Amino acid sequence: MSKKYILVVDDEAPMRRILEILLKGMGHKVGLASNGREALESLREHPADLVLTDLRMPEMDGLSLLREIRRLEIETPVILITAYGAVETAVDAMKEGAADFIIRPFENEVVKLAVNRALEMSAMHFQNSFLRQQLDSGWHDFIGESEAMRSVYKAIERVGPNDTSVLISGETGTGKELAARAIHRASGRKGLFVPINCAAIPADMLESELFGYVRGAFTGATKDRIGRFELANGGTLFLDEITEMPMPLQTKLLRVLQENTLERLGSNRSIEIDFRLLAATNRDPLRAVEEKQLREDLYYRLNVFNLELPPLRERGDDIVLLAHHFLAEKAASQGRPVPALPAEAAARLKRYHWPGNVRELENVMERALVLCDGDRIDPADLPGSDDPMDATSAPARDDAPEIGPLTPQLEALEARLIARALEHYGDNKARAARALEISERSLWYKIKKHGL
Repeated sequence: MSKKYILVVDDEAPMRRILEILLKGMGHKVGLASNGREALESLREHPADLVLTDLRMPEMDGLSLLREIRRLEIETPVILITAYGAVETAVDAMKEGAADFIIRPFENEVVKLAVNRALEMSAMHFQNSFLRQQLDSGWHDFIGESEAMRSVYKAIERVGPNDTSVLISGETGTGKELAARAIHRASGRKGLFVPINCAAIPADMLESELFGYVRGAFTGATKDRIGRFELANGGTLFLDEITEMPMPLQTKLLRVLQENTLERLGSNRSIEIDFRLLAATNRDPLRAVEEKQLREDLYYRLNVFNLELPPLRERGDDIVLLAHHFLAEKAASQGRPVPALPAEAAARLKRYHWPGNVRELENVMERALVLCDGDRIDPADLPGSDDPMDATSAPARDDAPEIGPLTPQLEALEARLIARALEHYGDNKARAARALEISERSLWYKIKKHGL
């Protein structure tokens, strides 16, 4: 277990000293307070991983301290220490949220066991809360037997067991998070796989999401919150769309990677962490470095191993395999038979250029299933050579405007393409952004700029 910060609260100086020596011997950092009020002041300045408090103290006793900690929504676990005659009170405290209680006089091993158990339960609480949020956010396992995908599988098997940083590149919708999850599973790391999309979180919120914060760090910070760095301790942190991370935050990320420590926002306490970093981008990483969207030193720190995922249009028969898979899955969720995918429909799918890749194919098959009235998918309900968004099969035309100023023409072309994408995807901003290979935040900006 990594080093934690434990606050010891007792009005007797000898007892504080005994517990301090014992906890430091376990490898933890220790803070000291002589009563409940002093402990609350300490918690405001130095959030603790665990509070170990005596039950009977002047000014504010241990039970009152526990109630105040819970009222303030501080999620730090609390262990109460009580004399033999006050066991009944300690049991009542357990009902109010105490993690455990220790009876005085005690053996050192009893304290060690209670501390380890409380810290482990606290870690499990944070992990379980996170996992509940992630239950429906994952994708399916990779499906495909093309040569391009076989190369991906081999690369994952090779790099997975190492702690090497991996930069995953590929177009939007090719399964970069799925590849990161596969690398995590192959790593043998016991901690969580913690993903975060840097493009999906406003820049001013991304830092607090990564580092966490203490109560009072900023307006709205009503209680301590653990960040994604800490949540990934012992596991893997996946930073999707890394080039969308603001440059000042990239500098702070680099420091965390170099020092293996961090400080929550509003705190000056260093926390040691150990996680494996995986990152992904749908841009050319070197071009992102040239355009000052990615720090050069961070690029080399991330790009120890590069894994490039192939676009769906280069995966041949995998398109049909995936189409069958999504049809079966969506039909099962709707409690209906799986319709057949005729050869003409399969051919249309293989002709289409799939700007949104696997994610778009999943949505297309779900739509086709909704429109299906019989036991076969109608090829007309699928994109193909006559689809308005299928640029690969559109007839060549020389409809460029006359030579003139470049900027206004490019602006007009951008506006037309965005309008076309929004119309094609039924005004679904997320799908349109993926097809255009820009972030959703950028799409909203451009929509406003062009008055669409």
